[in-house]
Amino acid sequence: MEAKASARYVRVTPMKARRVVNLIRGKQAEEALAILKFAPQAASEPVYKIVASAVANARQKASTSGVSFKEEELFISEAYVDEGPTMKRFQPRAQGRAFRINKRTSHITVAVATPEKEEDR
Repeated sequence: MEAKASARYVRVTPMKARRVVNLIRGKQAEEALAILKFAPQAASEPVYKIVASAVANARQKASTSGVSFKEEELFISEAYVDEGPTMKRFQPRAQGRAFRINKRTSHITVAVATPEKEEDR
């Protein structure tokens, strides 16, 4: 069983968000939440919320379909960060010049799944 969660237009640069997502890819969901809770990066907060949302989506999906659900079995099967639109702003500089500042956004997607068993295939 697989469940996804995503957040779009998150105001964190994709490069910084990818550093955080690479920490949790392939780990157990509970372990990933513990890592994100204590990670010093600012991008760990939105990623934490997305992982928690994916776990809740899996719980909801299991209850509606009548499948037994064990949160300990969930692992991060997919996690990626795409680049969103960039907001362009200008900073005044000396002698009438203007420097452009790019305020980048990210689309973060996380999928959790339970490992497939031999008899299920």
